[in-house]
Amino acid sequence: MKCNLFIHLVFLVGVAPLKVQMPALSPTMEEGNIVKWLKKEGEVVAAGDALCEIETDKAVVTMESNDDGILAKILMEEGSRSVRLGTLIALMVEEGQDWKQVDIPPPEAATPAAAPPAPASAAPPPAVPGATQLRLSPAARHILDTHGLDPQLAKPTGPRGLITKEDALNLLNMAGTIKPVAPLATPVPPPAPTTAKPPPSAPAPPTGRPMYPPLSVPGKPGAPGTYTEIPASNVRRVIAQRLTQSKTTIPHAYSSVDCDLGAVMKLRKQLAKEEIKVSVNDFIIKAAAVTLKELPEVNVTWSEEGPKPLDSIHISIAVATDRGLITPIIRDAANKGIQEIAASAKALAQKARAGKLLPEEYQGGSFSVSNLGMFGISGFSAVINPPQACILAVGGSRAELRPSPEPEGSVLCTQQLMTVTLSSDGRLVDDELASRFLERFRANLERPQRMQLA
Repeated sequence: MKCNLFIHLVFLVGVAPLKVQMPALSPTMEEGNIVKWLKKEGEVVAAGDALCEIETDKAVVTMESNDDGILAKILMEEGSRSVRLGTLIALMVEEGQDWKQVDIPPPEAATPAAAPPAPASAAPPPAVPGATQLRLSPAARHILDTHGLDPQLAKPTGPRGLITKEDALNLLNMAGTIKPVAPLATPVPPPAPTTAKPPPSAPAPPTGRPMYPPLSVPGKPGAPGTYTEIPASNVRRVIAQRLTQSKTTIPHAYSSVDCDLGAVMKLRKQLAKEEIKVSVNDFIIKAAAVTLKELPEVNVTWSEEGPKPLDSIHISIAVATDRGLITPIIRDAANKGIQEIAASAKALAQKARAGKLLPEEYQGGSFSVSNLGMFGISGFSAVINPPQACILAVGGSRAELRPSPEPEGSVLCTQQLMTVTLSSDGRLVDDELASRFLERFRANLERPQRMQLA
């Protein structure tokens, strides 16, 4: 009898869960997207097993379990977006426990302070902020946000007061039936209302464009004046935040110089004969690293206390991906040869495009290199990546006739010139220091024998 009573009490109370929360998978991560669950409810999980894939502000990272047990309940389904750090995303139970009886904790209230209950009335108001936080499924939240509907108006039918997709669709249907109702003083419109949307053959407004462009409908071809909302990924949002932070808080200063690539081109041909494949960008990265070693006052970052000198020289390289611009880091670039830099740059670019960069592969450094010359851009100015001090924008090479460097200077020769523009943080690198950096950089690039080649 006691055993049966104990089992009955366990069934009523439920099994205490092991909470799985959204972790911080990168230092700058504030929220993440659930891409894919790698375990199903009821599966045994060991510590270190991959639970799910999470899209951070930098890449798609596999989240591993910290405990042994059974995955009992997935609270954030695949496709859930903008999940804040610390949010409960799943529940586990210890091995041997009934995972189907896991006790799902109630949602945390937004304001825990007690408030007096609202008095009952014959006609309740359409929406009253409740003492507990609303629970919406990802599909319901998407429907309500897309159509601008108040979730307080939805009638939850899911477990523990969850507003499901069907609840949101019911509210949308109700809103659709209520929206076109005319005012009391307006007579009932005839079967063919004059306010209906004009046929395609109807004349356009005098201005040539509609007053209110209609929303595009998924699955149907777009019409003139329509648009489709594309949700921003975590990477895109972080890029937007950091670019805005950079242009509004960092005093950018710009300076440009032309570099002769004749010696670099000649050396590349010699290395190619030895089956050593390196690019012009690899020489640029090496020249920037060597110049930072010669001018350590440029190898600094900005912190809340002021300038912060760095001991190592790490160069960030800009890599274009489908998710946005990623800047992996070639570490200790000054101590690497051209061939080693080329191998590192290629490997990092592949990992960045696949979304597999590790945190240490995109953190640190004071200097970035962004090369658009391969895309036909002759010159441009880049935005500094905070808290770095500088970014070097590299344009394409061009052939120009210039006086020969001989003392007479009466002979014209063809030079392969490339324009580079240094964007520097005026708080760290003043104009005089920036000009000295570009002068030394040009000397290193035009005479690559000055640099240590592998």
